[in-house]
Amino acid sequence: MGTFGGYTRWAVVFLIIFVLFFLLVPSYTTVCNTVPVN
Repeated sequence: MGTFGGYTRWAVVFLIIFVLFFLLVPSYTTVCNTVPVN
């Protein structure tokens, strides 16, 4: 039960990071493409 609980905790953390990464990357590339960086 303890190991399963720890695995679930890491799975949730990884899922949250993946969702944030998946949401931030398209917006970040859009800003970079819209605003020219000199």
